[in-house]
Amino acid sequence: MPSGHVQQDISGARPAWPRPLAPIPFDVDSVFPELAGAARTATLLYPRAGQPGPGNSSIGGPLLWPAGEPWPMCAEPDHYKPLAKPVGPDPVAMVPVVQLYARDVPGLVFPAGTDLFQILWCPLVHEDDQHAANPRLHWRSATLTAADVADGKAPRPHTAEEDYLPRPCTVSPTPAVEYPLRDLPGELGERFEALHEERGFGYFEVATTQQSKVGGYPSWTQAPDWPDCANCGTHMEHLLSVTATEPGAGRWLPLDERNPSQDQAATPSWRAEADPAALDTFGHHMYLGGGGIDFFVCRTCLDTPYTHRYDR
Repeated sequence: MPSGHVQQDISGARPAWPRPLAPIPFDVDSVFPELAGAARTATLLYPRAGQPGPGNSSIGGPLLWPAGEPWPMCAEPDHYKPLAKPVGPDPVAMVPVVQLYARDVPGLVFPAGTDLFQILWCPLVHEDDQHAANPRLHWRSATLTAADVADGKAPRPHTAEEDYLPRPCTVSPTPAVEYPLRDLPGELGERFEALHEERGFGYFEVATTQQSKVGGYPSWTQAPDWPDCANCGTHMEHLLSVTATEPGAGRWLPLDERNPSQDQAATPSWRAEADPAALDTFGHHMYLGGGGIDFFVCRTCLDTPYTHRYDR
C-alpha cells in the first residue's frame, strides 16, 4: 500500500464476547490418563443472526473487499443442484461464508503481513471427492482506504443450493479447552459409559465440541480423515470448522443464554436449556448434511495451502 494512506474507519458494533461458559465438571487428565496432553484450545464462534458490517468478524456477513479485485466466480463445469435442472454454463458468484479479523481471534495464526481471513464458496454441489460447496480462502490485510474498499453489495449467485447460503451472523469468539472427539487413543468406550452412569453426564457432551470454531479438533461426525499437504506431505493443521449445529442446551450453551425460568443454581450445566426467545437467532441456518465442513492448512509451505473435508 502506498505511504500516506489512512486506514478507513469500518468498525461496527461488537457483540459481547467472549461468552461466559460453564467450567468442565471433572478433571479429564485425572479420569482418563490416556488423554494427558491432548487438550487443545479452540475459539468457539457462536454465530447469531444479526447485521454485521464489512468491518466485523462474521459468518455470512459482508466482506471487506478491495475495489480493484474482481469478485470470485465459479465456472467449474461439474457444479450442479441435486434434483434440479442443469445449472448451465454461466459462472456462479461465490458467497461470503466466514470473515475473521486478527484482533477478534487471537488464537488464529495469520501469515506474515495479513490480519484478515475470509472464506467464500460456490453454493452448489461439486462432482469431486467431497461432493460439497467449492471453497476459496483468502488471507489479506485489513488496512484499506475508503477509495480502496469496494462499494455496493457482493453479487448474488443466479442459482444456488439453499443449504450453502448462510444468513448473516455476528460472532462471539470465545476461547475454550476441548478434548478429542473421534481422534481418541485406545478403547475408552466402556469407561465413557461408566462416567455417564457415575456422574450423570458423558465425556462427549462436556469435553468435546461440535460447533463452528477456530482451531481445536475437527468436528468429526464420521471417522477422522486428516489430510496431508499435497505439496510437502506434512500432516495438515485443523484451521476451523463451519458446522450445522450450535448448542441449544448443555455445557457449551453460554450462561447468559440459558432459560431464565430454569433454576440456574440447581440445574447442572450439562442439562441447561436455552432461552426459547433466543433460539431462533442461533446459527447460520445451513444444514450441511447434518455435519459440517472442516478446513485445514499447511504452515510449512510458504503459500499456506489449504484443503477441506465435508463431514456429513
